Amino acid sequence: MEIVLSIAIGVLAGSGVWLLLRPRTFQVIMGLALVSYAVNLFIFSMGRLKISAAPVINSSKLGADYADPLPQALVLTAIVIGFATTALFLVVILANRGLSGTDHVDGREEDDL
Repeated sequence: MEIVLSIAIGVLAGSGVWLLLRPRTFQVIMGLALVSYAVNLFIFSMGRLKISAAPVINSSKLGADYADPLPQALVLTAIVIGFATTALFLVVILANRGLSGTDHVDGREEDDL
């Protein structure tokens, strides 16, 4: 299970960095979203991967079979903040596209160079 999660985090992070380096603004925003998903999965995996385990401490077995609830709460908060930030970025990109007429990061098309 850990190797599958590690590969998924690597693929998401690699794809996100590749998209961040693209010249179009929408691709940059999608790259930021993929990198944030990779970071969320990484933080979530730091809370131990336990299948069918309760996310609370049982008083009889202190720390034996429980998943840490703090990373789960952090990831849930990060998902909500990331969604709101992505929506704000998309609105700003649409406004910039309307004002400048292009969606390139530097504001110029390739044929303008």
